[in-house]
Amino acid sequence: METLKAILPYAELVLSLLLIIGIVLQQRGAGLGGAFGGDNFASTFYKRRGAEKFLFNATVVIAVLFVASAIAGFLIG
Repeated sequence: METLKAILPYAELVLSLLLIIGIVLQQRGAGLGGAFGGDNFASTFYKRRGAEKFLFNATVVIAVLFVASAIAGFLIG
């Protein structure tokens, strides 16, 4: 139990950095097109494929792991 207490803050730090990187990599420049009068309706029926789908799923998994580690840290500490 003591080793988990010692490792958990570092795991949360790594997960938070991976989560930030995953979210930043998902940002698209096409989001500003609608603000300047561009046709933004084409992005309504958009399907993720390939690397974008993998990045999205990986970000969701990292977010769940981060929340689980935060809850575990609260319960242990």
